[in-house]
Amino acid sequence: MIQVKRILCPTDLSDESDEALRYAVALARIYEAKLFLLHCSERDSLTEEKDEAKLKTQMNRLFVESLVPHLGLATLNELDWYGLLRNNVSDIGNTIIREAVVQQVDLIVMRSRRRPRAAVLLGSTAETVCQNAPCPVLVTHPLERQWVSMSSGEIDLNRILIAHDFSRDSETAMNFGISLAQEYQAEVHLMHVLATDGHEEPELAWSSSSSGNAYTFTARKLQETLPKEVSLWCNFVNVVRCGKVHEEILTYARDHEIDLICVGVSGSDWPLDNLLGSNVDRVLREAPCPVLVAGYRNHHDSNVRN
Repeated sequence: MIQVKRILCPTDLSDESDEALRYAVALARIYEAKLFLLHCSERDSLTEEKDEAKLKTQMNRLFVESLVPHLGLATLNELDWYGLLRNNVSDIGNTIIREAVVQQVDLIVMRSRRRPRAAVLLGSTAETVCQNAPCPVLVTHPLERQWVSMSSGEIDLNRILIAHDFSRDSETAMNFGISLAQEYQAEVHLMHVLATDGHEEPELAWSSSSSGNAYTFTARKLQETLPKEVSLWCNFVNVVRCGKVHEEILTYARDHEIDLICVGVSGSDWPLDNLLGSNVDRVLREAPCPVLVAGYRNHHDSNVRN
């Protein structure tokens, strides 16, 4: 099972940003993890507040005010948390990544504001973090299907969609998704999307000895990818679709009331010359539920861009 011992949740201390705290607090309680709250300021707070001790007290008060509404049935004393303030920040995305490395966190939980398609070239903090983070990133959005109760803080996770393309990145996403599914006895939907209509060779490297068409072969490969013990404790749905990857993922998630989408990504998944954005970018912008983005590279390369 995936170990989650340290969680980082960036916040700008607004009500919208703090919606991610509900998920971060719930997961920190379940995994008994330490929760780090990170606030980035574009100015130097010490310049405005000469008394460092007083500033720390003020920031702690603001952090507590953000946490309390999302504790559910728990109390603040039951939560192991620590507040981080970073001043003079010009690049919030890379500051979050850097803190994730420094604090050795296992999961980042953050809020993303929905961006219109026309704004794809502007990028976003969430996409920067997902692309370069040293750990999986759980991204929540406004107007989405939610699985953490506002009143009790309890987790009600029923259906998890894992998008798998047989890469090491999607393997990491699958492992995290299965860990959450096992924790909450959720139904696992493992999906692969063929880039062709099944009559031509898809992106998957076929075996010359394989029998049947692309759909049959892919379904069998998906079955072999999933750990055998998964079928002992949860329902498993093997899904093969054909079409545009992001469209198939989003349509399936809406049609089947998926609570969480897990997808793998590598650093090259956001090519600079791709004006329409990547599959992961589109899933992040349009998903009807939270999205967990993970990458094999994230777990084996802790370098942070300067």
